[in-house]
Amino acid sequence: MARFIFVTGGVVSSLGKGLSSASLAYLLQSRGYKVRLRKLDPYLNVDPGTMSPFQHGEVFVTDDGAETDLDLGHYERFSQVSAKKSDNITTGKIYNDVLKKERKGGYLGKTVQVIPHITDRIKEFIKNDSSKEDFIICEIGGIVGDIESLPFVEAIRQFANDIGKKNALFIHLTLVPYLKSSDEIKTKPTQHSVKELRSIGIQPDIIICRSDRSIPLEHRKKISLFCNVHINNVIETVDVKTIYEAPISFFKEKLDKRVLDYFKLRPKKSVSLTPWKKITKIILNTKKQVNIAIIGKYVDLKDAYKSLDEALTHGGFDNKVKVNLVRIDSEQLKISEIKSKLKNISGILIPGGFGKRGTKGKIEAIKFARKNNIPFLGICYGMQMAIIEFARNQLNLKRATSSEFDKKGLPVIGLINEWNKDGKIIKGTDKNLGGTMRLGSYDAKLKDHSLIKSIYSKSLIKERHRHRYEVNINFREKFEKKGLIFSGLSPDGKLPEIIELNNHPWFIGVQFHPEFKSRPLSPHPLFSSFIKAAKNHR
Repeated sequence: MARFIFVTGGVVSSLGKGLSSASLAYLLQSRGYKVRLRKLDPYLNVDPGTMSPFQHGEVFVTDDGAETDLDLGHYERFSQVSAKKSDNITTGKIYNDVLKKERKGGYLGKTVQVIPHITDRIKEFIKNDSSKEDFIICEIGGIVGDIESLPFVEAIRQFANDIGKKNALFIHLTLVPYLKSSDEIKTKPTQHSVKELRSIGIQPDIIICRSDRSIPLEHRKKISLFCNVHINNVIETVDVKTIYEAPISFFKEKLDKRVLDYFKLRPKKSVSLTPWKKITKIILNTKKQVNIAIIGKYVDLKDAYKSLDEALTHGGFDNKVKVNLVRIDSEQLKISEIKSKLKNISGILIPGGFGKRGTKGKIEAIKFARKNNIPFLGICYGMQMAIIEFARNQLNLKRATSSEFDKKGLPVIGLINEWNKDGKIIKGTDKNLGGTMRLGSYDAKLKDHSLIKSIYSKSLIKERHRHRYEVNINFREKFEKKGLIFSGLSPDGKLPEIIELNNHPWFIGVQFHPEFKSRPLSPHPLFSSFIKAAKNHR
């Protein structure tokens, strides 16, 4: 039977529950155990797919087509275990499932209530699809005390009782702030957070204390005393210079040992931190740098392009260079400013997105990259903007556009009517926005003697998609006559997956999101190649 580890947060959000969970997963894996990570989100959306990135950051996509919380990206990058639909659930999905069952008469006339029906559905999710793992790590979104998270906290309390306390461990991550005015580290917020947790019926077994400086032993003893947690289980996590130091930091604090001791388990193997130390050394000590411009409309929120930022950093690892990300708001980018703003840029990337806002700046930046031989990578929407730019300026199709934001122009980009998924025909739509896109992993066949095939070193690839508009393949012949090659297609030859430009050092657009499959310990080849081209640009 799997052991369950529940990770809650206190005082403030965004303390790093996801990174802490992911780091613990890596350490337990290194000890020889099989681990699975899950996220329980308290918001009422069924999934984050219809949320603006400004609201909730990036939407991470799994191989099986789930639109999930960005923490699942951290889980995959650290554990290298691909997440599934069964690894992320929200309050909205829980209530949706319960209400559907109630409408069908599934509760046999009973009054449907939060307890036991909502909490029972949460418990079903926690234990579902988890027979082969040694540990299931479940992160609870938000913080203790939030109204939205109460059913989840109650459910994990019940779940621990159901499976026996010896099979469940509670970790509470909290903030220990430093007050500059009084030159003091304060433990009171942690005490109150744990008090709140205990009032709901949960006694934490381990407390992880987030701080911007080392916490003196006397303060840790104070936390131990007032929170009823053994001093050895009061773990500090001091702010690190890069997130890839996190496994090193938690190993020094013996977090994995404390977890194994709790479950009365012995390590099967010793932990190797060499890969993380190598990565950290490259990030902190490498002098050679490249400047990569990310030109999009969500650049004001760092989490909006989280996987993309990390994938570019991974490409830097492979090339032993530090990647400086220059974020440029496409909506504010003026034609007259492009030359000056991109003066010291070695690579230009246009990320995914939706809608018309900011398209003009993106198209002009692509034109600049094409004409000045600057390495360019267009992802999803970025590829579509590259198609529009080339159609307008090289094919002289001035009305070329996307039907997503212009119904009267020439649709070189249009709504996908249908596509093939594992032998089944799926119909596209823009009527119902939630979960109706082309989502998840799909195959693409690569063209012989193309740049993209030399990058992947294979003829058939699998990549994750998230889009409902597609390049119109009817224009393929016109594009290729002018040197824009469709170098990757869906296996049936109907959907363009990859474009590249002849007579350019490095110009590639992909309809999929390669950033979702990049890992620090195994960088994605597309990003490694892109950074290599940027490195050699100047």
